[in-house]
Amino acid sequence: MDPVLIIVIVAIVAILVIGILIYNGLVQKRLRIDEAFAQIDVQLKRRHDLIPNLVAAVRDYMGFEQEVLTRVTEARAAAVAAGASGPVAQAQAENMLTGALRSLFAVVENYPELKANQNVLSLQEQLTTTENQISFSRQHYNAVVLDYNQTIATFPSLLLAGPLGFTRREFFAAEPEATEVPVVSLR
Repeated sequence: MDPVLIIVIVAIVAILVIGILIYNGLVQKRLRIDEAFAQIDVQLKRRHDLIPNLVAAVRDYMGFEQEVLTRVTEARAAAVAAGASGPVAQAQAENMLTGALRSLFAVVENYPELKANQNVLSLQEQLTTTENQISFSRQHYNAVVLDYNQTIATFPSLLLAGPLGFTRREFFAAEPEATEVPVVSLR
């Protein structure tokens, strides 16, 4: 067999193997993003499930503060609806919900009987824990998105990424005023 032909065959096989490895790596990174986003969704669902319980627990004590409760309820509904709109829209809706919850917790501070209510204390603690888990999930998601976006933008992956449909993913970013977890001491 001709040595030039062997070199060409080896080169073609090497290029194919490298292409397959790059493709498989891109698929794995894309799946990690999907998994990380699913983890955010799990935590957001938990948050969304806790909010009606919190609103119900404080409603009787806060009869004349209906505007705050309405804002929280509307923000929760918008956040739930934004879930299918992608990370950017969902992050914006969740940031609105965080702001509404901050308003609620600020008003709750004015009600001593709520500070002593075990149900409200428990819900507040669960919500704070969930907010922390959302923050960690968002950090993980953004880290895998960064890794994926860097990979599809660098050589040699960029040669295959575009033609094979691997596109840039958006970060799940909190707005600057919503970066802190709402912490309220009801004790």
